[in-house]
Amino acid sequence: MKRVDMIRAEEKKYHDECYKQHKLFEKGSWLYKPVQTVLEMLPKIKEIENPNVLDLGSGVGRNSIPIAEAVKSNRGKVVCVDLLESAIENLLCYSKQFEVEQVIEPYLSDIEGFEIREQSYDFVVAVSSLEHVSSELTLKRVLTDMEKGTKPGGLVCLVINTEVTEIDLHTGESLDALIEVNLSTYDMIHELNPVFKGWKLVKHLVKPLEYNIERNGVPILLKTNAVTYVVQKQEGMS
Repeated sequence: MKRVDMIRAEEKKYHDECYKQHKLFEKGSWLYKPVQTVLEMLPKIKEIENPNVLDLGSGVGRNSIPIAEAVKSNRGKVVCVDLLESAIENLLCYSKQFEVEQVIEPYLSDIEGFEIREQSYDFVVAVSSLEHVSSELTLKRVLTDMEKGTKPGGLVCLVINTEVTEIDLHTGESLDALIEVNLSTYDMIHELNPVFKGWKLVKHLVKPLEYNIERNGVPILLKTNAVTYVVQKQEGMS
């Protein structure tokens, strides 16, 4: 089995179990609430008539459900892309529960296989997902597609994990981090800046984070430098 296939198989097990054990917006997991930076951008999106939003790696709707609620009244649409069937199935259920099923447009696809059409979106979101494309070369292509796919005046909101490490909490052993693209924080920022050259930098921060997760019954400490990067395409840019 290729390393990428192995990582994705492990991530599928982890997420499928998480979606079974934890409900959206209930305390006890990272599904408890949407990303604060995404919420901060919603007033800008609500000013747009018929906004088109793209959530790459949407999961069960942690961010896309609140976005859909925000744009429902101005006839917006939220395109949600995820690789996992369990994510899309739960997303459909939650979209009905929160009465935004007419706003949510789900696609079962990996990020690199989804076509981002030029100047199609007012808001593009990718939270903890771009590091799961298959290679650094693919990351560059997807970032370029996101840049081209954003309308003038539109926003791109990224949260990307870098310098990810995993530690077995039983033994203290450092493990091979199960992440497809695990760049240094410096290298990731230097991937982003050239792609979005000329855009307005809205927010940029790097925050060290730690999570206790479980893989195959083994407790794992996952450490990461999470890069938050929000940029706005200037009017007049193609």
